[in-house]
Amino acid sequence: MNFFKTLLITTALLAQSAFAAVNINQADAAQIAEELKGIGLSKATAIVAYRTQNGPFKTVEQLTEVKGIGLKTVEKNRAEILLK
Repeated sequence: MNFFKTLLITTALLAQSAFAAVNINQADAAQIAEELKGIGLSKATAIVAYRTQNGPFKTVEQLTEVKGIGLKTVEKNRAEILLK
């Protein structure tokens, strides 16, 4: 019985992490840094500052306009980035 309980908990945790996503047009810097790989608080703060100055992101690729964020980082996180 313990095996099945462990399996159920593990499956639930994996499913939760598989669907973790962040709306870069609404999230604060801490949320962005927590959810996206390779994005620390400094880059997340830059994302929020860019969004504040230029309006909401229209495409995921537009993140590359933020200093310090390249296409590799965008591609690594594409599945976790929401725009709406």
